Amino acid sequence: MAEDVKPPEGEKLSSMKAQVYKDSREKDYFDKFHERARTTEPNFVYEATRVVTVTWGLLAFRMRGWHSERVPKRGAVILAPNHASFMDHFFAGAFIRRRVRFMAKSQLFKKPMEWIFSPGGVFPVRRGAFDEDAFTTSHSILDREGALVMYCEGGRSRTGRVSDKARPGIGRIALQSGAPVVPIAIHGSVKVRNWKRLQFPKVTVLYGEPIRWERVERPTREQQQEVADAILTEIKALYAQLEQLGPKGIAQRTRAERAAAGKPAGGAAA
Repeated sequence: MAEDVKPPEGEKLSSMKAQVYKDSREKDYFDKFHERARTTEPNFVYEATRVVTVTWGLLAFRMRGWHSERVPKRGAVILAPNHASFMDHFFAGAFIRRRVRFMAKSQLFKKPMEWIFSPGGVFPVRRGAFDEDAFTTSHSILDREGALVMYCEGGRSRTGRVSDKARPGIGRIALQSGAPVVPIAIHGSVKVRNWKRLQFPKVTVLYGEPIRWERVERPTREQQQEVADAILTEIKALYAQLEQLGPKGIAQRTRAERAAAGKPAGGAAA
């Protein structure tokens, strides 16, 4: 589990379910999900899920996104958001036109949800095991010029703060693939878990500039960690902007930047 700092004083968050870090099912059970992710694009299930989650995000969480134009419109790309909510992959992909793929813990792949996850572009990663299949599937998606969401923190933050430690996996994939990485800060999503209390936070998504590293076929553990740490540093810098300026401040700054550049003011999906 990612190492977290203490939550903000006085902040009340609904408790998360106890985490299960080892899936007792055999590796073979997940082969069919990886095979589908490597050979088949997401189908109508993805679009249907997108309509529902984006509508919910806009209405319930007043979701806003800024600088989505920084995400390449084509070609392989890794989207790297902070991770505090089960909705983060939907928030990260809500403001771009591309279909995004992402890995989810294998424990979620149970009927009936696996019938939605797999056709919708999700593939499993087995926790409690070194899952080379997840890396192979990730590379397959990028080799086909797809968009992959990956969390450098590993699991969800249980405190509401961005972790101080990155996991090296994202560094490995970034180096081996040579794909650009777009750091993303998602602010407010930690309180999504409070929806049962009828508390719906305002969620803001801020996309950073793409970063690309020279391709390394067999990166060392140290190289992987160095890249992962660099990505996390960028995410934290974006998150700090959202903390300091707030959603309104980010909106005002972005519109001022666009006006200075002679571009249209744009809207929430700027």
